[in-house]
Amino acid sequence: MTDDFTQQKSRAAAWFRQLRDDIVTAFEGLEDNHATGPLSDAAPARFEVSDTSRHSDDGSDAGGGLMSVMRGGRVFEKVGVNVSEVYGTLGEAAQRAMAARGVPGMDSDPRFWASGISLVAHMQNPHCPAVHMNTRMFWTPHAWWFGGGSDLNPCIEYPEDTAHFHGQQRAHLDPHGADLYPKLKAWADEYFFVPHRNRARGVGGIFMDDRNTGDWEADFALTQDIGRAFLPAYVPLVEKRRVQPWSDADKDTQLVHRGLYAEYNLVYDRGTKFGLATGHDANAVLMSLPPLAKWT
Repeated sequence: MTDDFTQQKSRAAAWFRQLRDDIVTAFEGLEDNHATGPLSDAAPARFEVSDTSRHSDDGSDAGGGLMSVMRGGRVFEKVGVNVSEVYGTLGEAAQRAMAARGVPGMDSDPRFWASGISLVAHMQNPHCPAVHMNTRMFWTPHAWWFGGGSDLNPCIEYPEDTAHFHGQQRAHLDPHGADLYPKLKAWADEYFFVPHRNRARGVGGIFMDDRNTGDWEADFALTQDIGRAFLPAYVPLVEKRRVQPWSDADKDTQLVHRGLYAEYNLVYDRGTKFGLATGHDANAVLMSLPPLAKWT
């Protein structure tokens, strides 16, 4: 182990990139094998991949990432799977925010490094749930931690889908401690609550932040398993629901629910705020917004 966590940073960034590759392959597979049901006669879509970059105030390199977005598919209306690795010096506002979270020494050495994966999928079929997933590692010379999770956002709820999604997450978290899934589920219920609407934005999932038990390997393994839980939790739901017909009323319900999702991401989401505050590519940060939404 080195003082600047070089090896750990490299391993974490490589894992987020591998998870991105696995998800992109799986989602393009869902486009390819959509053989029956609504829009099955359309052409399968593909991800458009572009590099993102970030620069410090003096113009020097400050990292970047990869933005992968698929639009107008026969299963996915819009889905983004982004990875990033950024670094540099935190501005004064970000330093104050870190200090408020208990990170020592930010005033004397405000360097940082962060890497992660962020995914949001908005579906063509209103019976297919939207979904969000994010995992990340953050480092400063004074502290490090992991965060993230995933949550399901159906506009038309099916209890059996919710049970499956949560069941897969519990199965992947239980090896790390039987008390962990209930804790992270409760955290997600609190985090993904929309106060001004007095309701949750979906049916929940798991969420953690500031994860540092002092055992980097154990915390990294947990973060990996949160990522590994995603595809088995979500793909079967898409495979089951994408064949169902939908009505104009179903589509209207979906668009209104997307308005709730957009409100949450723009007003409350920490990742959105951090990305914009630290100068990351705005298109990548706002990738999570739906292509169409409605307010009544």
